[in-house]
Amino acid sequence: MAVPVVDPSLNSLTDADPAEAESTRRPRRRPARADLLALGAYVLLGVFVCLNYWGDVTGRVSSHLPTDHSWFEWLFAHGAYSVRHLENPLFTARQNAPDGVNMMANTSLLGVTLPLAPLTMLLGPQVMYALYLGAALAATAGTGYWMLSRHLVRSRAAAFVGGAFLGFAPGIIHHANGQPNFVSNFLLPLIVVRVLSLGEPGRWRRNGLVLGALVAYQIFINEEMLLLTALACLVIVLAYAVQRPRATRAAAGTFLAGLGVAGGLALVLTAYPIWFQFNGPQSYRGLQGGVFHNWGEDLVAFVTFARDTWAGDPAVEKTIGLTEQNTWFGWPLVLLSVVALVLLVRRSLATRIVAVLIVVFSVAAIGPWVRFNGVETGVRGPWSYVSDDLPLVEMMMPTRLTLVVAAAVGVLLALTWDAAHRQGRPVADPPRVPAQRTAEAATSAERAEPAAPAAARRRWLRPVGYAAVALAVLPLFPRPLPAQQIDPPPHFISAGGWRPYVPAGRTLVPVPIPSNVHGLPTLRWSALTGQEFPVPGGYFIGPNELGEGVFGAPNRPTSSLIYSTMDSGLVPALTDENRRQAVEDLRFWRASVVVLGAHPREAVLRELVTALIGPPQRVDDVWVWDVRTLVG
Repeated sequence: MAVPVVDPSLNSLTDADPAEAESTRRPRRRPARADLLALGAYVLLGVFVCLNYWGDVTGRVSSHLPTDHSWFEWLFAHGAYSVRHLENPLFTARQNAPDGVNMMANTSLLGVTLPLAPLTMLLGPQVMYALYLGAALAATAGTGYWMLSRHLVRSRAAAFVGGAFLGFAPGIIHHANGQPNFVSNFLLPLIVVRVLSLGEPGRWRRNGLVLGALVAYQIFINEEMLLLTALACLVIVLAYAVQRPRATRAAAGTFLAGLGVAGGLALVLTAYPIWFQFNGPQSYRGLQGGVFHNWGEDLVAFVTFARDTWAGDPAVEKTIGLTEQNTWFGWPLVLLSVVALVLLVRRSLATRIVAVLIVVFSVAAIGPWVRFNGVETGVRGPWSYVSDDLPLVEMMMPTRLTLVVAAAVGVLLALTWDAAHRQGRPVADPPRVPAQRTAEAATSAERAEPAAPAAARRRWLRPVGYAAVALAVLPLFPRPLPAQQIDPPPHFISAGGWRPYVPAGRTLVPVPIPSNVHGLPTLRWSALTGQEFPVPGGYFIGPNELGEGVFGAPNRPTSSLIYSTMDSGLVPALTDENRRQAVEDLRFWRASVVVLGAHPREAVLRELVTALIGPPQRVDDVWVWDVRTLVG
């Protein structure tokens, strides 16, 4: 007879026999070989996913999100520059000169770029980007494996399958196309374990301190994923409390004490950076127009194969519409999940909590309006009742709530494999409490036949369960991330020919000026030279005149003129006012030199800039306008 475990720790999420729960809580010493093989497989898979970058690591970027890819290369260079020059990493003037960029108010990955700064100096930001991307995927799978194998399942194979999904789920692979912050989830399984361990008696200080340190570190990796994890933990705790009220009441004091310690330590460690994020220079309040608020998950996306999986088809995006593909599980995995929940939900508390997570976050991710196969149905979604003026909520993208669903599905896969693993294995008789012995003495019917024959009859369920999980996840095996070739920076830039033209305190103005739409190659000039010269414009989020967050620097008249000329391919009729404004803009940017390298619109851009500020010089492989005497 199974007895629910009354234990305020993570291990109480399984309705196991006491002996079995004790085995999960203190696993028998097993060979480290299984753990090493799992980690090795994850590393190989991480290398495989990044394979197209390694073919030409200095000349390729993501073909899906090339600008984001370049931004994160720039971030690695920022970390190295901050360490090398001992500058405040929370702010930089090397982009968006002269106003600069608030790095805490942007996705800055400081928790990664700063400790890896020595490697970036040695290898360069391009190599560092590709190296870190694969490592982050593998590390997330590895900590997921550790959490599952040490706390939720007994089968190492089950933990391997679940960990692989946590690290390489379709939504995670989609974000790997230029957004390594969303694949850097290796601390999240550790945070969940610490949260669910806060109720352990006698360990609330230690658990609280560890949790506080993990939370503080995660803030410098990805605050949005930390927020999603906090929401998931809240749902887990509430679901546990409803189903285990007595254990919850017994552990509440210890849990809250540990939570207080964690919150206090995290606040002490991050108080100034968080203040800087919301009150420092170039901070902002919300995004203009609440651009993320309306982006929900299409219902058909749940049963569609993601683009970057072996079963995926890029053409599907034309039907559903371009989304972040945070779910895109495909029919087999959705069907398996439904069947697994039906079969396991009555016997496993962990499965019941997983079911709650899947339902709550799937519904919430629909967004303000229900979309079906790319068509907005007119049916209100849950997000329509949430104000887009609420702090933090205004910055949330509803579709990303399904990243919690993906994590829950990964845990469900591990639980399903583990349940199949236990089929056909005799279960040891649990230790019996006195009340049980009395009842058995009074009723001979309690002395059932040995479990082994019944277990043998169920032995066929094991291969069926294994096959079902394999058939559901194999179509989701990731493809190598697609990459595209990108031109290297001009020799004038990479060889340092710019140095005589850019004294301290002045900027190099590349044409086109970097922005979130134009000037991707010129943004990389800054990253690939170690940010030794500042540039105007850039790719970031900063405040507009109303203090709302907008992408990129507000266009000045000259940058707008450059962009419109690029789009039309024709130089417009220019006036003296255009020329006066060009000089004024160069003075605002503190420019000392304007540089135009090879570009599809090189001829028309050279004609435009020449008409604005005079003839250039050909230096090495670029056109150079020395404007120091012009702007003073």
